[in-house]
Amino acid sequence: MSDFPDRTSAPDAQPLLRPVRLGALELPNRVVMAPMTRARAANAELAPTDLHATYYAQRAGAGLIVSEGTWVSPEAIGYINVPGIYTDAQTAGWTKVTEAVHAAGGRIVSQVGHLGAASHPDHHGGRLPGGPSAINPQEQSFTPEGLKDTVTPRALTAAEIATTIDSYRQAAVNARRAGFDGLEIHAQGSHLLAQFLNPRLNRRTDAYGGSAERRAQLLLDIVDVVSEVWGSDRVGVKLSPYWNRGPAFTADAEVLADYDQLLKRLSDNDLAYLQLVGPEPGTGVGTGTDSGTGTDSGADAGADGPLAAFARFRAHYRGALVANLGFTRESGNDLLERRLADAVAFGVPFIANPDLVDRFAHGHPLAEGDRETYYAGGVEGYTDYPTVSGS
Repeated sequence: MSDFPDRTSAPDAQPLLRPVRLGALELPNRVVMAPMTRARAANAELAPTDLHATYYAQRAGAGLIVSEGTWVSPEAIGYINVPGIYTDAQTAGWTKVTEAVHAAGGRIVSQVGHLGAASHPDHHGGRLPGGPSAINPQEQSFTPEGLKDTVTPRALTAAEIATTIDSYRQAAVNARRAGFDGLEIHAQGSHLLAQFLNPRLNRRTDAYGGSAERRAQLLLDIVDVVSEVWGSDRVGVKLSPYWNRGPAFTADAEVLADYDQLLKRLSDNDLAYLQLVGPEPGTGVGTGTDSGTGTDSGADAGADGPLAAFARFRAHYRGALVANLGFTRESGNDLLERRLADAVAFGVPFIANPDLVDRFAHGHPLAEGDRETYYAGGVEGYTDYPTVSGS
């Protein structure tokens, strides 16, 4: 856990604007840009373009940018127009992004992930997607023909799990080649690693299922292989213990107790940080809403549920925490003052406010984003939002 007073060189500044060290990552402020799918990689290579470089560079005032979730392999794909990081062309595209961010004075880590059973055969030439077990997660996948319900997947074989772990290792190598400052493992929501953690979806009886400890083994194996590439102090993990959507994901007492133990185990890995999504305020559980997906609820962190949740996280995890729950400037500062997190992730506010940190610093009102353009493709609603100065 970082020491709040000792790592502050500007004690009179609002907490969000104070510097912090997360592992090997030295941040000038505690405003993290959350990973957000924006569906702008509308090309056959699923590679980032100059448009992506402009978008991320515009937001380089963040203490840290976490890239949109990127596919670690073709098998990982589950939404259209989302970039990958498994080919040379994709790696070259991301290199343009990191160079632009660094030239603008920013820091950026690559978020890597796999949709697993929450994908659809339309993304895989008609083949069933793979998951921990042959159980339909009852989600939806955005295919070239629009949203489609998921189907019953095939259970990944032991050999396929080994290949999946290696795909994360190669993605970590490519992220280093591309010039990122670190790596974040996407283990939240309904993605593959969250499916393995889930007792309703993971009915395996091998080394990757059958108990909470074994259900967590895939995530821990992936943490190990990417840490070999990066060093653990440049690796983060994003989890959503309170994710509560559909029949498969229910943040009941048993699930939360499993996450308590997982956080304790991750404490031994000396990670840069954990990014943790809290519960929807006033409910005590999550609702599937996440500020890192473009559907931020604008939650008030002053509600009893969120405060209790982040206090719970603090009790079980010794390292640095990045809090994610649709925070405002006021609620984010409050959480930091209470020492319940070391930094705060903002998703939707960064869409229409590329100069979000400056707006926080000077008390300027925030612009509202156009939801119709969140995933529409192109410049509109992506790189055309002005700063307060009008640029």
